[in-house]
Amino acid sequence: MKKGGINGNALKFIAIIAMTLDHVTWAAFPGFSHHQLAIVLHVIGRITCPIMCFFVAEGYRHTGDFKKYLGRMLLFAALSHVPYMLNVWGYLDWHSLIPFYYGSFFNQTGVLWAFAMGLLLIFVNESEGLKIRLKILLSGLICLAAIPADWSCVATILIFLFYKARGDFKKQALSLCIMTAAYVLIYFFTVDRVYGLIQLGACLSLPLLFFYNGKRGGGKKVNSLLKWFFYVYYPAHLMIIWILFKFIVL
Repeated sequence: MKKGGINGNALKFIAIIAMTLDHVTWAAFPGFSHHQLAIVLHVIGRITCPIMCFFVAEGYRHTGDFKKYLGRMLLFAALSHVPYMLNVWGYLDWHSLIPFYYGSFFNQTGVLWAFAMGLLLIFVNESEGLKIRLKILLSGLICLAAIPADWSCVATILIFLFYKARGDFKKQALSLCIMTAAYVLIYFFTVDRVYGLIQLGACLSLPLLFFYNGKRGGGKKVNSLLKWFFYVYYPAHLMIIWILFKFIVL
């Protein structure tokens, strides 16, 4: 608990602003553009996922009802699928739900699916009634299920690591650096070398997380409204960006 610092709501607003810039950039500079402005904005956008992963882990720690928490995440993951596909791929048909139909199993749905899998990964490993072998098996299946999402199982595992290292910022920072390195290598060798290096921008979230003061910020009513706002914002902003660039800007 730091005196002053940055509260949770402020960090989340920083994260969604960075995310919005990132997604607008994808629409304005389609594909893996090497334009300098696109690169800078994408680097800024990398801070979003680690911050949100951190708060998903915090949410698990503080939730009074895991089933409701997971249910909300799954609900908005489903609601985000159509806006995500339209925004990222520019089309939507039932074939997009078939792994490898279009030659790829990655980026087939939004990041909220990876977040939901992160919650499940924590739940399975914190369940005292499960044997270690079963935990390992279920953990593997959960990570496999997260692969099609934006940020893939990298986000899922990072949520789990943040949770296990809660209260120890050095371990959390190390976890983020390790998972970022893994994502860099995946992008560098399978997608685009420049965009692989762009993923290093995720580490820019560390100074922000370091100054987190452990408080949500705002009163009970404000926090209740903001909780839903942060869920709704993800599919809503994706849909708005798609509409703007499909029918107005371009």
